[in-house]
Amino acid sequence: TRVAGLGPGQPVTLRAVATDERGCLFQSCAQYRADSRGELHLGTDASHGGDYTGVEPMGLFWSLAPAGMESPYQRLVPRSTGTPIKVEMLVHQGHGLPRAVPGPVVAKAKVERWFTTPGVRRIRLKEGGVRGSLFLPPGDGPFPGVIDMYGDEGGLIEFRSSLLATRGFAALSLPYFDFEDLPKVMKELKLEYFQDAARFLQRHPKVKGPGVGVIGTGKGAELAFSMITFLPEVVAAVCISGCSSNTVADLHYGEMTLPGLRFDTNKVSVSDTGVYDTFEALDDPTKPANSPCMIPIEKAEGHFLLVVGEDDRMWKSSLYAELAIGRLRQHGKENFELLSYPGAGHRIDPPSTPFCQVAMDRVLGVPVLGGGQSKAHAHAQEHSWGKIQEFLHLHLG
Repeated sequence: TRVAGLGPGQPVTLRAVATDERGCLFQSCAQYRADSRGELHLGTDASHGGDYTGVEPMGLFWSLAPAGMESPYQRLVPRSTGTPIKVEMLVHQGHGLPRAVPGPVVAKAKVERWFTTPGVRRIRLKEGGVRGSLFLPPGDGPFPGVIDMYGDEGGLIEFRSSLLATRGFAALSLPYFDFEDLPKVMKELKLEYFQDAARFLQRHPKVKGPGVGVIGTGKGAELAFSMITFLPEVVAAVCISGCSSNTVADLHYGEMTLPGLRFDTNKVSVSDTGVYDTFEALDDPTKPANSPCMIPIEKAEGHFLLVVGEDDRMWKSSLYAELAIGRLRQHGKENFELLSYPGAGHRIDPPSTPFCQVAMDRVLGVPVLGGGQSKAHAHAQEHSWGKIQEFLHLHLG
């Protein structure tokens, strides 16, 4: 983002304004000064105030938050990958007080943030009991295959899969409840559903063999742990903010059942502003009584990439990563990498996804603390995205 035609040293405020598919308004702002030539370059010039400070080329994007008149705690994530998020960039005269009416507009431009590229194909999936969307890169392939899953919000979330397809992966966005004819709530899960998805992807003519990968966030990461442990088709797992014990819903596979660790609602605290903190609520996976919930990840033949934010307040993902690594090492395994980010929160998404420290829980209908600080979280998203792609290319070819 560049601004030209200003006076030397002129103070200006840059704003970004966007609306989501429901019409909710999001905005961000930062204060800058033009250089001696009357120019400004967000790639090299530092913000002196506003929603972030320092040199942050994409700061106006990752700091987008609901405008003052909107309901707080909403995420700006694309519901549809076929339409871009439209962002208006505005240059205002001067530096105002936070949340004050900005000065007159001296320049503006429109930007579109796309989550797909021409040639990426999106194929809606109804294959036996498996549901979802398969995103295929342009070209003949074959491509490395990845299954992509999110957490207990349920439904179909496609934008990460679509972005992976733009990077050369055949990516299957896989819902597992609250979508079409899948169960409405996550009471119990059958691993056979995920096995069918892995076999479908593995056998697809556009997918490289012999194995496929999986990437998951939250409950999706935990399912990724189970898939690489029990399913020979899965040879690489990216587990973002996950637990290596099975939680909440019992997981069945043939005759085997992994019971779900329970949440103790008495250990949920609520702030004066009505924000729910679930950090202490999950039962302790290290208690002997909870050992049946532990996923025997040491049986996995493939490779793990664990991604955690050290300020995750949803649950103790840093501790759960330590427990997973300890278990692997105890069995003589070194088939893992850990990316641990100070100051990052729970949901580590692709780069420049707007930071949301507190988000409305779709199931509970209350605001839940995800943790993190905006700049550190944004840097974690940027860094991990490159590392995730490297890891998947290394182990899937």
